[in-house]
Amino acid sequence: MIKHASNSPTRLFTVADGISSEDLLVNLSETLASANALSCDLAFDLEGSKREELLGVAQLIELAQLLADRLHVGATMAGKASSG
Repeated sequence: MIKHASNSPTRLFTVADGISSEDLLVNLSETLASANALSCDLAFDLEGSKREELLGVAQLIELAQLLADRLHVGATMAGKASSG
């Protein structure tokens, strides 16, 4: 028998407390880079509109990567300014 899910979402994954913002940003950048590589590799195996759609997803991932990189550079510069 199939058990019906409750309306409240179950949290399967969490981020551990005490991890620095810089470490989180580095991990985010690496995750986005992996997602971009996977989507581009798959897109080049497709044709037509499906390829175009996946390349669009890859572009969105790349935009998110640029935002994360900018935030990481800003955090690194702020850290140097406060320690210097």
